[in-house]
Amino acid sequence: MIVELTVENIAIIERAQLVLGPGYTVLTGETGAGKSLLIDAIELALGERADFELVRSGMRAATVSVVFDLSQRPEIVERCEELGIPLEESTLYLQRELIAEGRSQCRAGGKLLPVAVVKQLGSILVDLHGQHDHQALLNSEGHDEHLDAWIGHPADTLKVQVAEKFARAAEARRRLEGLRAGLRDREHRLDLLKFQANEIESVAPKAGELEESETMLSRLKHTEKLAEASFSALEATSDGESNAADLLGVAVANLQAAVKFDPTLEPAIEALNGALVSMQEAAHELRGYAESLDADPERLEEVAGRIDALKRLRRKYGVDEAEVLAFLEKVREELDLLEDGAESEEELATAYSGALAALVAKSGELTKLRQERGVEFDRLVAMELSDLGMERAQFRTHFSPREPDADGADSVEFYFSANAGEPQKPLSKIASGGEISRVMLAIKSSLAGKAGVPTLIFDEVDAGLGGRAAATVAKKIEELASHYQVLVISHLPQIACRATTHYRIEKGESDRRVVASVRRLNDEERVREIARMLAGEEVTNSAIANAREMLSGKVVASALFD
Repeated sequence: MIVELTVENIAIIERAQLVLGPGYTVLTGETGAGKSLLIDAIELALGERADFELVRSGMRAATVSVVFDLSQRPEIVERCEELGIPLEESTLYLQRELIAEGRSQCRAGGKLLPVAVVKQLGSILVDLHGQHDHQALLNSEGHDEHLDAWIGHPADTLKVQVAEKFARAAEARRRLEGLRAGLRDREHRLDLLKFQANEIESVAPKAGELEESETMLSRLKHTEKLAEASFSALEATSDGESNAADLLGVAVANLQAAVKFDPTLEPAIEALNGALVSMQEAAHELRGYAESLDADPERLEEVAGRIDALKRLRRKYGVDEAEVLAFLEKVREELDLLEDGAESEEELATAYSGALAALVAKSGELTKLRQERGVEFDRLVAMELSDLGMERAQFRTHFSPREPDADGADSVEFYFSANAGEPQKPLSKIASGGEISRVMLAIKSSLAGKAGVPTLIFDEVDAGLGGRAAATVAKKIEELASHYQVLVISHLPQIACRATTHYRIEKGESDRRVVASVRRLNDEERVREIARMLAGEEVTNSAIANAREMLSGKVVASALFD
Protein backbone atom coordinates (compact mmCIF):
# COMPACT_ATOMS: atom_id res chain seq x y z
CA MET A 1 0.00 0.00 0.00
CA ILE A 2 0.99 3.66 -0.36
CA VAL A 3 2.36 5.11 2.88
CA GLU A 4 3.55 8.47 1.59
CA LEU A 5 2.99 10.67 -1.47
CA THR A 6 5.09 13.79 -2.11
CA VAL A 7 4.39 16.12 -5.04
CA GLU A 8 6.56 19.09 -5.99
CA ASN A 9 6.02 21.69 -8.72
CA ILE A 10 3.11 19.97 -10.46
CA ALA A 11 1.00 22.76 -12.02
CA ILE A 12 -0.39 24.84 -9.14
CA ILE A 13 0.95 22.44 -6.49
CA GLU A 14 4.22 23.85 -5.17
CA ARG A 15 4.66 21.09 -2.60
CA ALA A 16 2.18 18.67 -1.10
CA GLN A 17 2.63 15.61 1.07
CA LEU A 18 0.09 12.97 2.07
CA VAL A 19 0.81 10.33 4.71
CA LEU A 20 -1.55 7.43 4.10
CA GLY A 21 -2.50 4.33 6.03
CA PRO A 22 -4.75 1.34 5.41
CA GLY A 23 -8.47 1.74 4.98
CA TYR A 24 -10.51 4.53 3.45
CA THR A 25 -9.03 7.98 2.74
CA VAL A 26 -10.99 10.77 1.06
CA LEU A 27 -9.70 13.92 -0.63
CA THR A 28 -12.12 16.83 -1.06
CA GLY A 29 -11.96 20.45 -2.15
CA GLU A 30 -13.61 22.99 -4.36
CA THR A 31 -13.83 22.44 -8.11
CA GLY A 32 -10.56 23.51 -9.72
CA ALA A 33 -8.58 23.35 -6.47
CA GLY A 34 -6.30 20.68 -7.92
CA LYS A 35 -7.67 17.39 -6.61
CA SER A 36 -7.16 15.54 -9.87
CA LEU A 37 -3.58 16.85 -10.12
CA LEU A 38 -2.72 14.43 -7.33
CA ILE A 39 -4.10 11.59 -9.45
CA ASP A 40 -2.02 12.83 -12.40
CA ALA A 41 1.02 12.83 -10.11
CA ILE A 42 0.45 9.23 -8.98
CA GLU A 43 0.00 8.16 -12.60
CA LEU A 44 3.35 9.77 -13.46
CA ALA A 45 5.09 7.90 -10.63
CA LEU A 46 3.59 4.65 -11.91
CA GLY A 47 5.05 5.09 -15.39
CA GLU A 48 2.23 6.72 -17.33
CA ARG A 49 3.03 9.00 -20.26
CA ALA A 50 4.62 12.27 -19.20
CA ASP A 51 2.87 15.58 -19.88
CA PHE A 52 5.59 18.19 -19.54
CA GLU A 53 2.96 20.95 -19.41
CA LEU A 54 2.40 19.80 -15.82
CA VAL A 55 5.76 21.25 -14.71
CA ARG A 56 5.01 24.38 -12.69
CA SER A 57 5.68 27.53 -14.69
CA GLY A 58 9.17 28.89 -14.05
CA MET A 59 10.43 25.68 -12.44
CA ARG A 60 13.22 23.52 -13.87
CA ALA A 61 11.53 20.24 -12.96
CA ALA A 62 8.61 18.56 -11.23
CA THR A 63 8.99 15.56 -8.93
CA VAL A 64 6.62 12.91 -7.62
CA SER A 65 7.75 10.45 -4.93
CA VAL A 66 5.67 7.53 -3.68
CA VAL A 67 6.61 5.17 -0.85
CA PHE A 68 4.99 1.71 -0.78
CA ASP A 69 4.89 -0.76 2.09
CA LEU A 70 4.98 -4.25 0.57
CA SER A 71 5.42 -6.21 3.79
CA GLN A 72 1.99 -7.85 3.35
CA ARG A 73 2.46 -8.56 -0.38
CA PRO A 74 5.28 -11.11 -0.83
CA GLU A 75 4.24 -11.74 -4.44
CA ILE A 76 4.94 -8.09 -5.31
CA VAL A 77 8.26 -8.23 -3.44
CA GLU A 78 9.15 -11.25 -5.55
CA ARG A 79 8.17 -9.41 -8.72
CA CYS A 80 10.39 -6.48 -7.75
CA GLU A 81 13.28 -8.87 -7.30
CA GLU A 82 12.63 -10.36 -10.75
CA LEU A 83 12.69 -6.87 -12.27
CA GLY A 84 15.90 -5.97 -10.42
CA ILE A 85 14.20 -3.26 -8.36
CA PRO A 86 15.92 -2.60 -5.00
CA LEU A 87 13.82 -2.60 -1.81
CA GLU A 88 14.59 -1.53 1.74
CA GLU A 89 13.02 -4.02 4.16
CA SER A 90 9.94 -4.50 1.95
CA THR A 91 9.69 -0.74 1.33
CA LEU A 92 9.64 0.45 -2.28
CA TYR A 93 10.62 4.00 -3.17
CA LEU A 94 9.43 5.25 -6.56
CA GLN A 95 10.30 8.64 -8.00
CA ARG A 96 9.47 10.34 -11.30
CA GLU A 97 11.12 13.58 -12.36
CA LEU A 98 9.84 15.67 -15.27
CA ILE A 99 12.37 18.12 -16.68
CA ALA A 100 10.63 21.16 -18.18
CA GLU A 101 12.72 20.98 -21.34
CA GLY A 102 11.13 17.64 -22.21
CA ARG A 103 12.99 14.84 -20.41
CA SER A 104 11.80 12.38 -17.81
CA GLN A 105 13.49 9.99 -15.36
CA CYS A 106 12.15 7.12 -13.26
CA ARG A 107 13.90 5.78 -10.19
CA ALA A 108 13.17 2.89 -7.83
CA GLY A 109 15.23 2.78 -4.67
CA GLY A 110 17.51 5.37 -6.26
CA LYS A 111 18.15 3.19 -9.31
CA LEU A 112 17.30 4.53 -12.75
CA LEU A 113 14.74 2.34 -14.53
CA PRO A 114 13.04 2.39 -17.94
CA VAL A 115 9.53 3.86 -17.84
CA ALA A 116 8.18 0.58 -19.29
CA VAL A 117 9.49 -1.39 -16.29
CA VAL A 118 7.96 1.07 -13.83
CA LYS A 119 4.64 0.95 -15.68
CA GLN A 120 4.68 -2.86 -15.56
CA LEU A 121 5.22 -2.70 -11.80
CA GLY A 122 2.61 0.04 -11.36
CA SER A 123 -0.07 -2.19 -12.85
CA ILE A 124 0.22 -4.56 -9.85
CA LEU A 125 0.59 -1.82 -7.22
CA VAL A 126 -2.34 0.49 -7.88
CA ASP A 127 -5.68 0.22 -9.64
CA LEU A 128 -6.42 3.83 -10.54
CA HIS A 129 -9.95 4.50 -11.68
CA GLY A 130 -10.18 8.01 -13.11
CA GLN A 131 -13.33 10.07 -13.38
CA HIS A 132 -13.75 9.02 -17.01
CA ASP A 133 -12.37 5.50 -16.72
CA HIS A 134 -15.74 3.98 -15.90
CA GLN A 135 -16.50 4.67 -19.54
CA ALA A 136 -14.07 1.81 -20.30
CA LEU A 137 -16.91 -0.51 -19.30
CA LEU A 138 -18.71 0.76 -22.39
CA ASN A 139 -16.06 -1.02 -24.47
CA SER A 140 -16.81 -4.72 -24.37
CA GLU A 141 -13.26 -5.64 -25.40
CA GLY A 142 -12.15 -5.34 -21.76
CA HIS A 143 -15.00 -7.31 -20.20
CA ASP A 144 -13.18 -10.64 -20.42
CA GLU A 145 -10.37 -9.20 -18.28
CA HIS A 146 -12.80 -8.45 -15.43
CA LEU A 147 -14.25 -11.97 -15.56
CA ASP A 148 -10.82 -13.60 -15.79
CA ALA A 149 -9.55 -11.54 -12.85
CA TRP A 150 -12.44 -12.84 -10.76
CA ILE A 151 -11.83 -16.45 -11.83
CA GLY A 152 -8.17 -16.04 -10.91
CA HIS A 153 -5.43 -18.66 -11.29
CA PRO A 154 -7.34 -21.25 -13.38
CA ALA A 155 -8.13 -18.60 -16.00
CA ASP A 156 -4.61 -17.18 -15.90
CA THR A 157 -3.11 -20.64 -16.47
CA LEU A 158 -5.39 -21.39 -19.40
CA LYS A 159 -4.80 -17.96 -20.95
CA VAL A 160 -1.04 -18.54 -20.92
CA GLN A 161 -1.54 -21.92 -22.61
CA VAL A 162 -3.93 -20.44 -25.19
CA ALA A 163 -1.45 -17.66 -25.98
CA GLU A 164 1.33 -20.20 -26.47
CA LYS A 165 -0.77 -22.34 -28.81
CA PHE A 166 -1.90 -19.27 -30.73
CA ALA A 167 1.73 -18.27 -31.26
CA ARG A 168 2.55 -21.76 -32.58
CA ALA A 169 -0.46 -21.78 -34.89
CA ALA A 170 0.38 -18.29 -36.16
CA GLU A 171 3.96 -19.34 -36.92
CA ALA A 172 2.81 -22.52 -38.69
CA ARG A 173 0.34 -20.48 -40.75
CA ARG A 174 3.01 -17.92 -41.63
CA ARG A 175 5.36 -20.62 -42.87
CA LEU A 176 2.62 -22.33 -44.88
CA GLU A 177 1.40 -19.11 -46.46
CA GLY A 178 4.96 -18.08 -47.20
CA LEU A 179 5.59 -21.36 -48.98
CA ARG A 180 2.36 -21.15 -50.97
CA ALA A 181 3.13 -17.57 -52.00
CA GLY A 182 6.54 -18.73 -53.15
CA LEU A 183 5.15 -21.67 -55.08
CA ARG A 184 2.92 -19.38 -57.16
CA ASP A 185 5.99 -17.86 -58.68
CA ARG A 186 8.40 -20.65 -57.87
CA GLU A 187 10.84 -20.50 -60.74
CA HIS A 188 11.25 -16.74 -60.65
CA ARG A 189 11.70 -16.85 -56.89
CA LEU A 190 14.19 -19.70 -57.13
CA ASP A 191 16.31 -17.78 -59.63
CA LEU A 192 16.33 -14.70 -57.42
CA LEU A 193 17.17 -16.64 -54.26
CA LYS A 194 19.95 -18.59 -55.98
CA PHE A 195 21.44 -15.37 -57.33
CA GLN A 196 21.35 -13.79 -53.87
CA ALA A 197 22.86 -16.86 -52.22
CA ASN A 198 25.61 -17.16 -54.84
CA GLU A 199 26.43 -13.45 -54.61
CA ILE A 200 26.88 -13.65 -50.85
CA GLU A 201 28.60 -17.04 -50.83
CA SER A 202 31.09 -15.98 -53.53
CA VAL A 203 32.29 -13.18 -51.28
CA ALA A 204 32.00 -15.32 -48.10
CA PRO A 205 31.96 -12.37 -45.68
CA LYS A 206 32.94 -12.67 -42.05
CA ALA A 207 31.51 -10.63 -39.19
CA GLY A 208 33.46 -7.40 -38.73
CA GLU A 209 35.54 -8.01 -41.86
CA LEU A 210 34.96 -4.63 -43.53
CA GLU A 211 36.51 -2.70 -40.68
CA GLU A 212 39.50 -5.07 -40.57
CA SER A 213 39.97 -4.76 -44.34
CA GLU A 214 39.84 -0.98 -44.22
CA THR A 215 42.57 -1.00 -41.57
CA MET A 216 44.68 -3.29 -43.78
CA LEU A 217 44.07 -1.03 -46.82
CA SER A 218 45.29 2.01 -44.90
CA ARG A 219 48.43 0.11 -43.90
CA LEU A 220 49.17 -0.98 -47.47
CA LYS A 221 48.59 2.54 -48.83
CA HIS A 222 51.01 4.10 -46.35
CA THR A 223 53.75 1.43 -46.15
CA GLU A 224 56.59 3.90 -46.79
CA LYS A 225 55.47 6.35 -44.11
CA LEU A 226 54.92 3.53 -41.61
CA ALA A 227 58.38 2.07 -42.35
CA GLU A 228 60.02 5.48 -42.03
CA ALA A 229 58.35 6.07 -38.67
CA SER A 230 59.24 2.58 -37.39
CA PHE A 231 62.93 2.70 -38.35
CA SER A 232 63.22 6.26 -37.00
CA ALA A 233 61.85 5.04 -33.68
CA LEU A 234 64.27 2.09 -33.68
CA GLU A 235 67.17 4.47 -34.38
CA ALA A 236 66.20 6.58 -31.36
CA THR A 237 65.54 3.71 -28.96
CA SER A 238 68.06 0.97 -29.79
CA ASP A 239 69.89 1.10 -33.14
CA GLY A 240 71.50 4.59 -33.21
CA GLU A 241 74.99 5.42 -32.00
CA SER A 242 73.55 7.37 -29.08
CA ASN A 243 70.25 5.62 -28.39
CA ALA A 244 67.92 5.67 -25.44
CA ALA A 245 68.55 2.05 -24.46
CA ASP A 246 72.33 2.55 -24.23
CA LEU A 247 71.92 5.78 -22.26
CA LEU A 248 69.56 4.05 -19.83
CA GLY A 249 72.09 1.22 -19.47
CA VAL A 250 74.84 3.72 -18.59
CA ALA A 251 72.58 5.41 -16.06
CA VAL A 252 71.76 2.07 -14.41
CA ALA A 253 75.45 1.08 -14.25
CA ASN A 254 76.44 4.40 -12.66
CA LEU A 255 73.75 4.19 -10.05
CA GLN A 256 74.52 0.55 -9.24
CA ALA A 257 78.11 1.65 -8.50
CA ALA A 258 76.84 4.42 -6.23
CA VAL A 259 74.09 2.53 -4.42
CA LYS A 260 76.56 0.99 -1.96
CA PHE A 261 77.10 4.50 -0.62
CA ASP A 262 73.39 5.35 -0.42
CA PRO A 263 70.79 2.53 -0.45
CA THR A 264 67.99 5.06 -1.05
CA LEU A 265 69.01 5.05 -4.72
CA GLU A 266 67.56 1.54 -5.05
CA PRO A 267 64.03 2.64 -6.11
CA ALA A 268 65.48 4.84 -8.84
CA ILE A 269 67.58 1.91 -10.11
CA GLU A 270 64.48 -0.35 -10.15
CA ALA A 271 62.51 2.27 -12.08
CA LEU A 272 65.29 2.74 -14.63
CA ASN A 273 65.68 -1.02 -15.02
CA GLY A 274 61.94 -1.27 -15.66
CA ALA A 275 62.15 1.49 -18.24
CA LEU A 276 65.10 -0.26 -19.90
CA VAL A 277 63.19 -3.56 -20.11
CA SER A 278 60.13 -1.77 -21.55
CA MET A 279 62.38 0.03 -24.05
CA GLN A 280 63.93 -3.25 -25.16
CA GLU A 281 60.50 -4.91 -25.53
CA ALA A 282 59.19 -1.96 -27.54
CA ALA A 283 62.26 -2.07 -29.79
CA HIS A 284 61.70 -5.78 -30.37
CA GLU A 285 58.05 -5.17 -31.34
CA LEU A 286 59.01 -2.27 -33.62
CA ARG A 287 61.67 -4.31 -35.38
CA GLY A 288 59.22 -7.12 -36.09
CA TYR A 289 56.62 -4.63 -37.31
CA ALA A 290 59.08 -2.77 -39.54
CA GLU A 291 60.37 -5.99 -41.09
CA SER A 292 56.77 -7.10 -41.84
CA LEU A 293 56.04 -3.98 -43.88
CA ASP A 294 56.18 -4.67 -47.56
CA ALA A 295 54.90 -2.54 -50.41
CA ASP A 296 52.67 -4.99 -52.29
CA PRO A 297 50.63 -3.41 -55.11
CA GLU A 298 48.86 -6.69 -55.85
CA ARG A 299 47.82 -7.14 -52.22
CA LEU A 300 46.67 -3.50 -52.15
CA GLU A 301 44.46 -4.06 -55.17
CA GLU A 302 43.12 -7.30 -53.71
CA VAL A 303 42.13 -5.67 -50.39
CA ALA A 304 40.53 -2.70 -52.17
CA GLY A 305 38.48 -5.09 -54.30
CA ARG A 306 37.46 -7.02 -51.19
CA ILE A 307 36.23 -3.81 -49.56
CA ASP A 308 34.16 -2.95 -52.62
CA ALA A 309 32.55 -6.40 -52.58
CA LEU A 310 31.73 -6.15 -48.86
CA LYS A 311 30.23 -2.68 -49.28
CA ARG A 312 28.10 -3.94 -52.18
CA LEU A 313 26.70 -6.71 -49.97
CA ARG A 314 25.97 -4.22 -47.20
CA ARG A 315 24.07 -1.95 -49.57
CA LYS A 316 21.88 -4.83 -50.73
CA TYR A 317 21.46 -7.20 -47.81
CA GLY A 318 22.25 -5.60 -44.43
CA VAL A 319 23.98 -2.88 -42.49
CA ASP A 320 26.92 -5.16 -41.60
CA GLU A 321 28.30 -8.62 -42.30
CA ALA A 322 26.29 -10.18 -39.46
CA GLU A 323 23.02 -9.01 -41.07
CA VAL A 324 24.21 -10.12 -44.50
CA LEU A 325 24.91 -13.61 -43.16
CA ALA A 326 21.51 -13.67 -41.40
CA PHE A 327 19.90 -12.75 -44.72
CA LEU A 328 21.81 -15.60 -46.39
CA GLU A 329 20.48 -18.03 -43.79
CA LYS A 330 16.89 -16.97 -44.54
CA VAL A 331 17.54 -17.34 -48.28
CA ARG A 332 18.86 -20.86 -47.76
CA GLU A 333 15.80 -21.80 -45.66
CA GLU A 334 13.42 -20.55 -48.35
CA LEU A 335 15.43 -22.32 -51.06
CA ASP A 336 15.15 -25.58 -49.15
CA LEU A 337 11.36 -25.12 -48.93
CA LEU A 338 10.95 -24.23 -52.59
CA GLU A 339 13.22 -26.98 -53.90
CA ASP A 340 11.12 -29.53 -52.05
CA GLY A 341 7.83 -27.65 -52.44
CA ALA A 342 5.20 -30.36 -52.71
CA GLU A 343 6.40 -32.41 -49.77
CA SER A 344 7.03 -29.31 -47.63
CA GLU A 345 3.57 -27.89 -48.34
CA GLU A 346 1.92 -31.11 -47.20
CA GLU A 347 4.03 -31.24 -44.05
CA LEU A 348 3.43 -27.60 -43.22
CA ALA A 349 -0.30 -27.92 -43.88
CA THR A 350 -0.41 -30.88 -41.48
CA ALA A 351 1.59 -28.94 -38.89
CA TYR A 352 -0.74 -25.94 -39.19
CA SER A 353 -3.86 -28.09 -38.90
CA GLY A 354 -2.48 -29.72 -35.79
CA ALA A 355 -1.50 -26.39 -34.21
CA LEU A 356 -4.91 -24.91 -35.04
CA ALA A 357 -6.71 -27.91 -33.58
CA ALA A 358 -4.65 -27.59 -30.39
CA LEU A 359 -5.52 -23.88 -30.20
CA VAL A 360 -9.23 -24.55 -30.71
CA ALA A 361 -9.21 -27.27 -28.05
CA LYS A 362 -7.42 -25.16 -25.46
CA SER A 363 -9.61 -22.13 -26.28
CA GLY A 364 -12.63 -24.38 -25.77
CA GLU A 365 -11.38 -25.21 -22.27
CA LEU A 366 -11.09 -21.49 -21.51
CA THR A 367 -14.58 -20.82 -22.88
CA LYS A 368 -16.03 -23.63 -20.79
CA LEU A 369 -14.33 -22.31 -17.64
CA ARG A 370 -15.55 -18.78 -18.30
CA GLN A 371 -19.10 -19.89 -18.92
CA GLU A 372 -19.22 -22.14 -15.86
CA ARG A 373 -17.70 -19.58 -13.51
CA GLY A 374 -19.53 -16.69 -15.17
CA VAL A 375 -22.81 -17.85 -13.63
CA GLU A 376 -21.44 -17.30 -10.12
CA PHE A 377 -19.77 -14.04 -11.18
CA ASP A 378 -23.09 -12.72 -12.50
CA ARG A 379 -24.85 -13.67 -9.27
CA LEU A 380 -22.25 -11.85 -7.13
CA VAL A 381 -22.30 -8.69 -9.26
CA ALA A 382 -26.12 -8.66 -9.13
CA MET A 383 -25.95 -8.97 -5.33
CA GLU A 384 -23.50 -6.08 -5.16
CA LEU A 385 -25.77 -3.99 -7.39
CA SER A 386 -28.63 -4.73 -5.04
CA ASP A 387 -26.52 -3.51 -2.12
CA LEU A 388 -25.86 -0.36 -4.15
CA GLY A 389 -29.55 0.43 -4.29
CA MET A 390 -30.32 -1.29 -7.62
CA GLU A 391 -32.48 -4.11 -6.27
CA ARG A 392 -34.19 -4.71 -9.62
CA ALA A 393 -31.03 -4.61 -11.71
CA GLN A 394 -30.12 -7.67 -13.77
CA PHE A 395 -26.58 -8.47 -14.85
CA ARG A 396 -25.39 -11.23 -17.17
CA THR A 397 -22.15 -12.13 -18.93
CA HIS A 398 -22.90 -12.87 -22.57
CA PHE A 399 -20.65 -15.13 -24.64
CA SER A 400 -20.44 -15.32 -28.43
CA PRO A 401 -18.01 -17.42 -30.46
CA ARG A 402 -15.31 -15.87 -32.64
CA GLU A 403 -12.08 -16.84 -34.37
CA PRO A 404 -9.56 -18.01 -31.76
CA ASP A 405 -6.63 -15.75 -30.91
CA ALA A 406 -4.27 -15.25 -28.00
CA ASP A 407 -7.22 -14.41 -25.68
CA GLY A 408 -9.42 -17.36 -26.57
CA ALA A 409 -12.32 -18.06 -28.93
CA ASP A 410 -15.20 -16.19 -27.33
CA SER A 411 -16.27 -12.56 -27.11
CA VAL A 412 -17.30 -11.59 -23.59
CA GLU A 413 -19.77 -8.76 -23.08
CA PHE A 414 -21.73 -7.63 -20.04
CA TYR A 415 -25.50 -7.34 -20.47
CA PHE A 416 -27.54 -5.19 -18.11
CA SER A 417 -31.05 -4.11 -17.23
CA ALA A 418 -31.68 -1.52 -14.53
CA ASN A 419 -35.36 -2.30 -14.04
CA ALA A 420 -37.48 -5.40 -13.69
CA GLY A 421 -39.32 -6.47 -16.81
CA GLU A 422 -36.91 -4.77 -19.19
CA PRO A 423 -34.83 -6.99 -21.47
CA GLN A 424 -31.11 -7.23 -20.81
CA LYS A 425 -29.04 -5.45 -23.44
CA PRO A 426 -25.36 -4.63 -23.87
CA LEU A 427 -24.23 -2.42 -21.02
CA SER A 428 -22.87 0.18 -23.43
CA LYS A 429 -26.29 0.78 -24.98
CA ILE A 430 -28.58 1.31 -22.02
CA ALA A 431 -26.67 2.27 -18.85
CA SER A 432 -26.55 5.88 -17.63
CA GLY A 433 -23.45 7.49 -16.14
CA GLY A 434 -24.54 6.80 -12.56
CA GLU A 435 -25.46 3.21 -13.41
CA ILE A 436 -22.09 2.64 -15.08
CA SER A 437 -20.33 3.93 -11.95
CA ARG A 438 -22.26 1.49 -9.77
CA VAL A 439 -21.71 -1.46 -12.12
CA MET A 440 -17.99 -0.74 -12.04
CA LEU A 441 -18.05 -0.57 -8.24
CA ALA A 442 -20.06 -3.79 -8.07
CA ILE A 443 -17.44 -5.58 -10.17
CA LYS A 444 -14.62 -4.21 -7.99
CA SER A 445 -16.51 -5.35 -4.90
CA SER A 446 -16.94 -8.83 -6.35
CA LEU A 447 -13.15 -9.01 -6.74
CA ALA A 448 -12.50 -7.83 -3.18
CA GLY A 449 -10.21 -10.16 -1.28
CA LYS A 450 -9.86 -12.42 -4.29
CA ALA A 451 -7.92 -10.57 -6.95
CA GLY A 452 -6.47 -7.17 -7.65
CA VAL A 453 -3.82 -4.80 -6.44
CA PRO A 454 -3.31 -3.57 -2.85
CA THR A 455 -4.42 0.03 -3.53
CA LEU A 456 -7.58 1.28 -5.24
CA ILE A 457 -7.89 4.93 -6.23
CA PHE A 458 -11.22 6.38 -7.37
CA ASP A 459 -11.28 9.83 -8.93
CA GLU A 460 -14.87 11.12 -8.66
CA VAL A 461 -16.47 7.69 -8.67
CA ASP A 462 -19.63 9.55 -7.63
CA ALA A 463 -20.05 11.02 -11.14
CA GLY A 464 -23.75 11.00 -11.99
CA LEU A 465 -24.78 10.02 -8.46
CA GLY A 466 -26.69 11.81 -5.74
CA GLY A 467 -28.88 11.28 -2.70
CA ARG A 468 -29.48 7.70 -1.63
CA ALA A 469 -27.42 6.29 -4.51
CA ALA A 470 -24.36 8.23 -3.36
CA ALA A 471 -24.85 6.97 0.21
CA THR A 472 -25.02 3.34 -0.90
CA VAL A 473 -21.89 3.80 -3.02
CA ALA A 474 -20.14 5.28 0.01
CA LYS A 475 -21.08 2.24 2.07
CA LYS A 476 -19.75 -0.08 -0.63
CA ILE A 477 -16.46 1.81 -0.80
CA GLU A 478 -16.20 1.50 2.97
CA GLU A 479 -16.62 -2.28 2.62
CA LEU A 480 -13.93 -2.35 -0.07
CA ALA A 481 -11.58 -0.58 2.34
CA SER A 482 -11.60 -3.66 4.56
CA HIS A 483 -9.81 -5.53 1.76
CA TYR A 484 -7.81 -2.76 0.09
CA GLN A 485 -6.26 0.59 0.77
CA VAL A 486 -8.77 2.96 -0.85
CA LEU A 487 -8.21 6.60 -1.81
CA VAL A 488 -11.23 8.50 -3.13
CA ILE A 489 -11.52 11.98 -4.61
CA SER A 490 -15.10 13.16 -4.18
CA HIS A 491 -17.36 16.20 -4.11
CA LEU A 492 -20.24 14.48 -2.28
CA PRO A 493 -20.63 14.57 1.52
CA GLN A 494 -22.17 11.09 1.54
CA ILE A 495 -18.89 9.71 0.16
CA ALA A 496 -16.62 11.84 2.33
CA CYS A 497 -18.27 11.18 5.68
CA ARG A 498 -17.57 7.43 5.51
CA ALA A 499 -13.78 7.86 5.26
CA THR A 500 -11.46 7.21 8.21
CA THR A 501 -8.94 9.81 7.01
CA HIS A 502 -9.85 13.11 5.34
CA TYR A 503 -7.61 15.46 3.35
CA ARG A 504 -8.69 18.77 1.83
CA ILE A 505 -6.98 20.50 -1.09
CA GLU A 506 -7.45 24.23 -1.39
CA LYS A 507 -6.14 27.13 -3.47
CA GLY A 508 -4.50 30.26 -2.16
CA GLU A 509 -1.91 32.84 -3.19
CA SER A 510 1.78 33.12 -2.39
CA ASP A 511 4.02 35.79 -3.90
CA ARG A 512 1.17 36.71 -6.26
CA ARG A 513 0.92 33.16 -7.60
CA VAL A 514 -1.87 30.61 -7.17
CA VAL A 515 -0.74 27.73 -4.95
CA ALA A 516 -2.64 24.57 -4.02
CA SER A 517 -2.03 23.00 -0.63
CA VAL A 518 -3.20 19.76 0.99
CA ARG A 519 -4.13 19.46 4.66
CA ARG A 520 -5.18 16.53 6.78
CA LEU A 521 -8.33 17.56 8.63
CA ASN A 522 -8.92 17.06 12.32
CA ASP A 523 -12.35 16.18 13.66
CA GLU A 524 -13.66 19.74 13.87
CA GLU A 525 -12.24 20.66 10.46
CA ARG A 526 -13.99 17.61 8.99
CA VAL A 527 -17.30 18.83 10.38
CA ARG A 528 -16.88 22.19 8.65
CA GLU A 529 -15.76 20.57 5.38
CA ILE A 530 -18.74 18.20 5.31
CA ALA A 531 -20.99 21.17 6.14
CA ARG A 532 -19.47 23.12 3.23
CA MET A 533 -20.15 20.19 0.92
CA LEU A 534 -23.75 20.10 2.18
CA ALA A 535 -24.52 23.81 2.07
CA GLY A 536 -21.99 25.40 -0.28
CA GLU A 537 -19.75 28.30 0.67
CA GLU A 538 -22.21 29.80 3.16
CA VAL A 539 -22.00 27.29 6.00
CA THR A 540 -25.04 27.49 8.31
CA ASN A 541 -25.53 26.16 11.81
CA SER A 542 -28.02 23.70 10.37
CA ALA A 543 -25.42 22.39 7.91
CA ILE A 544 -22.89 22.00 10.72
CA ALA A 545 -25.43 20.06 12.79
CA ASN A 546 -26.22 17.81 9.85
CA ALA A 547 -22.51 17.28 9.23
CA ARG A 548 -21.95 16.21 12.84
CA GLU A 549 -24.80 13.73 12.59
CA MET A 550 -23.47 12.29 9.34
CA LEU A 551 -19.96 11.86 10.74
CA SER A 552 -21.24 10.34 13.97
CA GLY A 553 -23.41 7.88 12.05
CA LYS A 554 -26.49 8.92 13.97
CA VAL A 555 -28.32 9.65 10.77
CA VAL A 556 -28.25 7.77 7.48
CA ALA A 557 -26.52 10.13 5.06
CA SER A 558 -29.05 9.54 2.32
CA ALA A 559 -31.90 10.68 4.59
CA LEU A 560 -30.65 14.24 4.33
CA PHE A 561 -31.21 14.17 0.59
CA ASP A 562 -34.44 12.20 0.25
